[in-house]
Amino acid sequence: MKYFHNEIEAKWRKYWADNQTFAAENPIESSGKPKYYVLDMFPYPSGAGLHVGHPLGYIASDIVARYKRHKGFNVLHPQGYDSFGLPAEQYAIQTGQHPDKTTKENIARYREQLDKIGFSFDWSREVRTSNADYYKWTQWIFIQLFNSWYNNDTNKAEDIATLIALFEKEGNAMVNAVCDEGITVFSSSEWNAFSSEQQQRILLQYRLTYLAETEVNWCPALGTVLANDEIVNGVSERGGHPVIRKKMTQWSMRISAYAERLLQGLETIDWTESLKESQRNWIGKSVGAMVSFNVTSSGVEKPLQIDVFTTRPDTIFGVTFMTLAPEHDLVAKITTPEQKEAVAAYIEATSKRSERERMADVKTISGVFTGAYAEHPFTKESIPVWIGDYVLAGYGTGAVMAVPCGDERDYAFANFFKGTKGMPEIKNIFNQDISEAAFGAKEGFELVDSDFLNGLSYKEATKKVIEALEKMGQGKGKTNYRLRDAVFSRQRYWGEPFPVYYVNGLPQMIDLKHLPIVLPEVEKYLPTEDGQPPLGNATVWAWDTKTNSVVSNEFLSSRAESRDENKTVFPLELNTMPGWAGSSWYWMRYMDAHNENEFASKEALAYWENVDLYIGGSEHATGHLLYSRFWNKFLKDRGFAPTEEPFKKLINQGMILGMSAFVIRINERQDVFISKGQFDNFYNSEKKSDVLKKIIDLTGTDVPTFSKIHVDVSLINSTDELDIDKFRKWRPEFLHAKFIFDEGDKFRVEREVEKMSKSKYNVVNPDDICNEYGADTLRLYEMFLGPLEQAKPWNTAGITGVYGFLKKLWRLYFDDNGLIVTNEEPTAEMYKSLHKTIKKATEDIENFSFNTSVSQFMICVNELAQQKCHHRAILEPLAIVLSPYAPHIAEELWSALGHAGSIAKVPFPIFEEKYLVESEKEYPVSFNGKMRFTMKLPLDLTKEQIEEIVMADERTQNQLQGRTPNKVIIVPGKIINLVG
Repeated sequence: MKYFHNEIEAKWRKYWADNQTFAAENPIESSGKPKYYVLDMFPYPSGAGLHVGHPLGYIASDIVARYKRHKGFNVLHPQGYDSFGLPAEQYAIQTGQHPDKTTKENIARYREQLDKIGFSFDWSREVRTSNADYYKWTQWIFIQLFNSWYNNDTNKAEDIATLIALFEKEGNAMVNAVCDEGITVFSSSEWNAFSSEQQQRILLQYRLTYLAETEVNWCPALGTVLANDEIVNGVSERGGHPVIRKKMTQWSMRISAYAERLLQGLETIDWTESLKESQRNWIGKSVGAMVSFNVTSSGVEKPLQIDVFTTRPDTIFGVTFMTLAPEHDLVAKITTPEQKEAVAAYIEATSKRSERERMADVKTISGVFTGAYAEHPFTKESIPVWIGDYVLAGYGTGAVMAVPCGDERDYAFANFFKGTKGMPEIKNIFNQDISEAAFGAKEGFELVDSDFLNGLSYKEATKKVIEALEKMGQGKGKTNYRLRDAVFSRQRYWGEPFPVYYVNGLPQMIDLKHLPIVLPEVEKYLPTEDGQPPLGNATVWAWDTKTNSVVSNEFLSSRAESRDENKTVFPLELNTMPGWAGSSWYWMRYMDAHNENEFASKEALAYWENVDLYIGGSEHATGHLLYSRFWNKFLKDRGFAPTEEPFKKLINQGMILGMSAFVIRINERQDVFISKGQFDNFYNSEKKSDVLKKIIDLTGTDVPTFSKIHVDVSLINSTDELDIDKFRKWRPEFLHAKFIFDEGDKFRVEREVEKMSKSKYNVVNPDDICNEYGADTLRLYEMFLGPLEQAKPWNTAGITGVYGFLKKLWRLYFDDNGLIVTNEEPTAEMYKSLHKTIKKATEDIENFSFNTSVSQFMICVNELAQQKCHHRAILEPLAIVLSPYAPHIAEELWSALGHAGSIAKVPFPIFEEKYLVESEKEYPVSFNGKMRFTMKLPLDLTKEQIEEIVMADERTQNQLQGRTPNKVIIVPGKIINLVG
């Protein structure tokens, strides 16, 4: 019998699907089994499908899931799709095809590919974020956030009703909440006298999701707002379009309320230190002081203050100027008429740069003087106020007190504008030389020219200045975070609709019993002619409070808000939720995927708790992983989630890199190409002349320059030779191209390791590998490439070795006539080979070191083949040990051994130490330090017994030739040496 992988794999895929082999048991069915929840990061179903780099993490998680089933766990290993996304909408804009149709087609392709690789997903729990029965609960969570506030006294989110009760009883003077800045203080009697609309506007300043005018990253080409993590090098990650900063009224999430808990929670989870550090830096905790500077310029309406957060209040006497972010609200109010034009031009230029770009660019210095001045709180000196793009509106207060003597950026700014209007000489408050650079240390100095702080250290001065500021009412000690509230609106069609309608411009939530609010049909997926989001094109998109249903827009008296008290039809929200909404809670839905009454039952949540192992890419460190932790903590506060953290252990899989191919083109003639060998010869002094002659003949130039063009790797053979005919067909513009060949008329290409990508033509389709070598070969090979966390290049040529290993494994069980397994008792060596493998596989899976297990499997099979092992007592447990890695062949072998059903939940073999305990030792026997022969002896012999046996051996007598050795050195278990 031969190993026909295609037949075997198709057979077992069908068996698993028909028998729901991998369906997790519900809590009441689990019979007390321990649970294990293993999850892959939510995939977006792109039209390109999978390449061989995508399954890497899935294979690793699947090995763990299968292993845990063998170990008696009730395993939840689900899969679904993060199916709202920009690509489907962009395609809809271009073609008019509904994003839902595109998405379903892409999912079908993904599912086909995933099934082919043999993953043990529980598909009965599949979720799709774009399905209304899923986003019904995303809408519900949004409503819970809207109906919550963050109580600093209890350090958690609470129902908004508790805040209203406080307002009714005692006003807001003593309320310790995370809320907007500058909220007006009111008493309980004032609150109770406010109109309903006034109360709603006040509550919006406290809610965990709220409407506010904020600075956003606006991408005109995509017609939507982008999060910071969706922008790369100043352009949109999707499509590379320009991004500008502008103010818009948006929904935002008050994630800043959870900044400290997000930081502290990192200490309780098993994540890599680099990933934790990414989140710590993104959250950006700083301890310092808030300082208020009064604006003193003439023509400015008083009182105006510039509030500054600083981590170095001890340097306040070194303030030389102040810098505001160009977007700061005060800029328009304080700029003098003389400076208005320059300031406006600078703001326009800055709006085209993203915050990330501005943060990363430390070399470019730019700014403009506003013409305004502020008053120093202690010296009462006038301090010039500038704007500069190195200050960000969203970090701190969007203003800095510039101390050039102690800060490199301020120092560079002051020197760049030295001698210009509004830039004084740098004040030096340190007993240090600053002629070449700022002095930024916190130790090793004494303050000078600092009034009551003179002679004090950093800590002493910080404490004293904060006390003085608090006494004056111009500052206080403060902890600040870089983490900003997350903008939650997108001007797109293909996203979750908000469960929100508007009455007199104020948002109202739709009750749970009327959810989901389903995306309406639209004719166009572009914004409306008057600039409204695409949902503005919908003709049925209004909310009737009488019938509690979505109705035609014709029932709206007009787009303008009406204050008619009898009105029952109101406009619905036109924005949709961002791409991260559905992925911020999906792991909980898998726990109880078909529950129509709750997002998940309390029983399911209490049983599964959170994810034991989460595997995915590190690119999600400051996006998905931060938002997920935020939502999980919120749901825990409100009593809906059982744990503080969603993911106990997280592993970032490395990238599988592609081996790109390039043809080298001679630039002087765009249709002339030179082979890699001849290109190398061109730079070899001994061979250059021959190559140059060929180049001159074809191009007419004797000073050629070269460039590289990506070529599809499918046109390259195993020795890097290009198929010229296929290349001409692939790129018709080169149909008549000329080629400078290597000897033997071979045209070799240049190879280079790069990220695997369609645009680089280096993608390898896993379907091709599965068809030719089998899914088990693909699974083993991807694990064999190297440690899971590291990047590694793909080399299809190396896969044949793994395929050969599986065929050799097959031959332990079968010959050409059929099954050859016997019931004979195995030898000690056979048991040793098996138990070395059990030990190694167990340790490696527990430690997520999958590549070394594959090596051990190969060693084991080689040893068993040499031992002519066809023994059931060895081959049955071997099939189980291999099952997590190569499940199809393992199932077939298990079945052939006479077992009914699947191998999937058969207990994993137990390693027994006794089989690895050596009873004999093969000693090297040396004479005067030179080894002459070896001798196998029992390890329990004494020195005397060993010496007696050695001296009686015929080979010893031949070496000694009748002599008596002066000394016999014996180290039991190691060496035997006869001297003299």
